[in-house]
Amino acid sequence: MTAATKEPRRKFTLASRASQLAQVQTNAVRDALAALHPNIEFATSFMTTGGDHNQSQALYLLGGKALWTKELEVAMLEGEVDMLVHCFKDVPTTLPDGCEIAGVLEREDPVDCLVVRKGASWKTLKELPDGSVVGTSSVRRVAQLKRKFPKLVFKDARGNLNTRLAKLDAPDGPYAAIVLAKAGMVRLGWGDRITCDLGPPTLLYAVSQGALAIEIRADDDEARALCRSITHWPTEWTCRAERACLRVLEGGCSVPVGVSTRLRQVESVPHVLEIVGAVTSLGGEKHVEHMIEAQVHTVEEAEAIGVRLAQMLKETGGKEILEEIKVDRAQKIERAQASDEKVEA
Repeated sequence: MTAATKEPRRKFTLASRASQLAQVQTNAVRDALAALHPNIEFATSFMTTGGDHNQSQALYLLGGKALWTKELEVAMLEGEVDMLVHCFKDVPTTLPDGCEIAGVLEREDPVDCLVVRKGASWKTLKELPDGSVVGTSSVRRVAQLKRKFPKLVFKDARGNLNTRLAKLDAPDGPYAAIVLAKAGMVRLGWGDRITCDLGPPTLLYAVSQGALAIEIRADDDEARALCRSITHWPTEWTCRAERACLRVLEGGCSVPVGVSTRLRQVESVPHVLEIVGAVTSLGGEKHVEHMIEAQVHTVEEAEAIGVRLAQMLKETGGKEILEEIKVDRAQKIERAQASDEKVEA
């Protein structure tokens, strides 16, 4: 083929949700790819998902993480876009046929953080007066924090970060403070609003929290090669171990499963993986927690450690807790549907 008839180089379109945070994250991935591949054109596309449309109901009742990814995956599988940029914690542990995670960027600090109302002097959860309302959309956070701070009141607080901060600071709002993922605050340049970190052992974080993942069509070899070029393998190993644990527990963003993972790198394999996992009942009364430390040579071995941890959790009380949560969710969904039917009538 001559230069005159050579096919034009392919353009790759990266897509994500339309929130400010999602756009910042997608642009960061685009810039990382462009820096390594200056002769390739990378574009972006942003769309609203089911999770963005429904900002009123608790995540607990809305059907899990696919709420954030389904519309994006449909667009990608139909060839409208080529790569999807996600907060890895929002990605279901089982993907639709034809999709795969091809890239994982270096993880931000994965811990949660406390943000108090503007003008308030409180510096920690311990300083909040009894009965103070703390907002969060995560049952994982509520379950763990209820164990340690039983005199606080936890209330659902949904919306993008901008929305949740506005609800917090509203003069007539109910919240004394809210709990958020630290990584999102840092990426948006709002680190000065963070009152304090809430990390282990006070609060184990969500699976893959703080990491960005790139999803592609499974048959797209070109996109896969590009994603691998910006993948941070230690983050990939730890996140895939966590996700393997969650997959066995059949958890999601509406199940109180917390983790804390560290990969100690040595000059040559094997490296040492240390992973803590916990399952907590919704009211905080029951809590099962275990830790495994093991040598790993490959990412597949890291995943196997995650599976082993999940089995330990299930065998020592975690299975009963998760069954109770399933029953509770089914009852709440039934009540919500009945309430909706009354309104419509």
